[in-house]
Amino acid sequence: MASSTPPPHCALTTSKPYQSHHPHPHPHSPHPHRHHHHHHHPKVSLNHHRASQPLPHPPAVARPPPPAALSTTNPPSFPHLSSNSELSADFSGRRSTRFVSKMHFGRPKSASSSSRHSSVAEEALLQAVRFSGDDARFDSILLAFEPKLCGTDDYTFLLRELGNRGEWSMAMRCFDFAVARERRRNDQGKLASSMISILGRLGKVDLAKRVFDDAVSRGYGNTVYAYSALISAYAKSGHCDEAIRVFETMKDLSLKPNLVTYNALIDACGKGGAGFKRASEVFDEMLRNGVQPDRITYNSLLAVCSGAGLWDTARCLFKEMLFRGIDQDIYTYNTLLDAACNGGHVDAAFDIMSEMPAKNISPNQVTYSTIIRGCAKVGKLDRALNLFHEMKHAGMRLDRVSYNTLLAIYASLGRFEEALTVAEEMESMGIKKDVVTYNALLDGFGKQGMYDKVKELFSRMKADNLSPNLLTYSTLISVYSKGGLYREAIQVYKEFKRQGVKADVVFYSKLIDALCKKGLVGSSALLLDEMMNEGIQPNVVTYNSIINAFGWSMPTEYPLQSDQQTESSLSIAAANVAESKPDAENKDRIIKIFEQLATGKSDFDESVNRGRQDFLCVLGVFQKMHEMEIKPNVVTFSAILNACSRCNSFEEASVLLEELRLFDNHVYGVAHGLLMGHDEKVWMQALSLFDEVMQMDTSTASAFYNALTDMLWHFGQRRGAQLVVLEGKRRQVWESTWSNSCLDLHLMSSGAARAMVHAWLLNIRSVVFEGHELPKLISILTGWGKHSKVVGDGALKRAVEALLNGMGAPFRVAKCNIGRFISTGAVVASWLRESGTLKVLVLQDDRVHPEASRFDNASGLEPLPL
Repeated sequence: MASSTPPPHCALTTSKPYQSHHPHPHPHSPHPHRHHHHHHHPKVSLNHHRASQPLPHPPAVARPPPPAALSTTNPPSFPHLSSNSELSADFSGRRSTRFVSKMHFGRPKSASSSSRHSSVAEEALLQAVRFSGDDARFDSILLAFEPKLCGTDDYTFLLRELGNRGEWSMAMRCFDFAVARERRRNDQGKLASSMISILGRLGKVDLAKRVFDDAVSRGYGNTVYAYSALISAYAKSGHCDEAIRVFETMKDLSLKPNLVTYNALIDACGKGGAGFKRASEVFDEMLRNGVQPDRITYNSLLAVCSGAGLWDTARCLFKEMLFRGIDQDIYTYNTLLDAACNGGHVDAAFDIMSEMPAKNISPNQVTYSTIIRGCAKVGKLDRALNLFHEMKHAGMRLDRVSYNTLLAIYASLGRFEEALTVAEEMESMGIKKDVVTYNALLDGFGKQGMYDKVKELFSRMKADNLSPNLLTYSTLISVYSKGGLYREAIQVYKEFKRQGVKADVVFYSKLIDALCKKGLVGSSALLLDEMMNEGIQPNVVTYNSIINAFGWSMPTEYPLQSDQQTESSLSIAAANVAESKPDAENKDRIIKIFEQLATGKSDFDESVNRGRQDFLCVLGVFQKMHEMEIKPNVVTFSAILNACSRCNSFEEASVLLEELRLFDNHVYGVAHGLLMGHDEKVWMQALSLFDEVMQMDTSTASAFYNALTDMLWHFGQRRGAQLVVLEGKRRQVWESTWSNSCLDLHLMSSGAARAMVHAWLLNIRSVVFEGHELPKLISILTGWGKHSKVVGDGALKRAVEALLNGMGAPFRVAKCNIGRFISTGAVVASWLRESGTLKVLVLQDDRVHPEASRFDNASGLEPLPL
């Protein structure tokens, strides 16, 4: 399947942190293979892996392994890291592989007791830190202690400790002082390697490169240790290409890379976004050259997997680490947890966390923060809040990031009093509200339509002398646009321009998404064009929003035109979208678009039907995706299927499906096959596809199932839709969906929910006919439509209500819960026993494949009781 490198996805409040494994062995210390057994054992076949390919897929209903499965000491069976399918983590459209350093609280610093420095060096350090910033006093201290300092070991100690305190300027003066007094090249090289490492750790990579170049020119920098230190410096700043160039230069000079070198390069692959393929190549070269991996190697590889969303690969690496006898530490577990949470496997993350105490590893603040972020990402906010309570109970003090995350969760739940209480507690702990705090509040209040509060918060933010950032402005414009407050959006945009903040792809994508949520395909296409005119490359998320917007506010019906008429209409739409220019006054295009929306004017030629224009705009989006070589992901495929479900003709849907075929033949084959009447072959292909989709996070997977089912239901393939939702239920795509007393539909789409209602009623009918009593109260939950204009009038609730009424099912809306349909078990049982009930419950397809009836009988799915 096609894959892509997806764009960054913003976390709930702030960029997600990642592990940085700083404490490498000293560059000049030997590297004995303390943890490695030199017997034959299996290993993960990293050299066959491709970035666009995942591990072989687990069984259809496989769940994440329990802790025991991860910690087994038996030789694991490692699958090859390659697959015939091209569906990968990139396919899920989660986020980019760019890494941000993660701060590990309680990270052990290089222990001074383990070095060979003298007590005189410690005294010199105490004197030096007293006069931080006073270069003259520091120089005099160095001169005073020079006769007593014991050479390289003492100077290296001073460099390291000054670096740990962030005193890079003092460290540089100390380095220059020491190098000038050392006479042996070997000692000068040690000092240079240490200085390069320190500067790299502090993010001073340009200065580190200057030290390296100077060392090379003076004859003491051409060592494995200096090159390794520079590679590590580039790695910590995410400069992967530069790190690789240094690595290749090093080999050209016949310098043999060591463990530190390889670990640094793997780290660079992760932080620099080179991806797992490149990291695995480094790992394999390392093994070929007889360099055995250690804990840092595996921690770095796990971090690469985490960034790329390769959860299954991360699990295999963890198993191999166990089998090699390499101990794990808190960073190993935190990185594995990060990989699980990035993939949406929160249950697996909790299992991993529960395993840690047995390894004498206590969860720390990063552990909790990682799982909390994972819970928030998949909407399990109550579990996230419980973890916060656990943190406090364990005596862990929340930091700014934790407070902002907690505040954002409360805001997204609409629990604003608690959100504001968190903000007050934050300040009482000496942590002032920052721009992230306000952004979370603005987003939360805005999503609830509390626009007066949004304005008040924005004013208060400025009163607190906090400068709004790009996310602030994009959030406000998005909030106002989704609420139809286009004039307010214009005012915010004008301020944004006055402040000179530069727009990026996320800014435009957020604006486009806001218009798409209103069904404004044409206006979104204009913004897409403006974005490209500004030299900003749209990403797959941008295109997905426009595709998915098709049909949200579509007029009732419109005629399908001939090819010639289509070409003519496309020319009209293209001229308006792609060639539209600012007016004679050279007014900003975005302001012009919002002014048109504020006055209710159309962006397009009124002589052409609005629905038809939107359809042509979507086709234009596909054309641009092909031209720009934007690779689709699973969200793209879901968007295309959603668009098909809103088409008014099968012919029009066929045009969109043809675009799907050009993107991915496997997904197309399943969608088209089910649409035309499935047979056993099509269903086997569907099961294979579902196996791959299950490797995505739960929200992405459920969205795909919803979209596919909606399309099938819309075009009369009701039985096929039911097969899909039952398969989704079997794979636990939707949590807590089904019991004899309750059917929970609130995570399902309209088509999926209706297909599930039929299957559920058939199931409890079988319970009745087996002579069992139903529970006293039977309920169907749809949610109360909190995002609808009228509370209690959500689209899902309306669809299910119409379905129940059409079947004559004896359910009514609960008085205490407008998103719940209820009935007594006795009444439902009586209705199910009626002779005509079975006929209305059993679904049929409008189009049936000749082999379909044989397949249904063989599958035992008639009349589809569970």
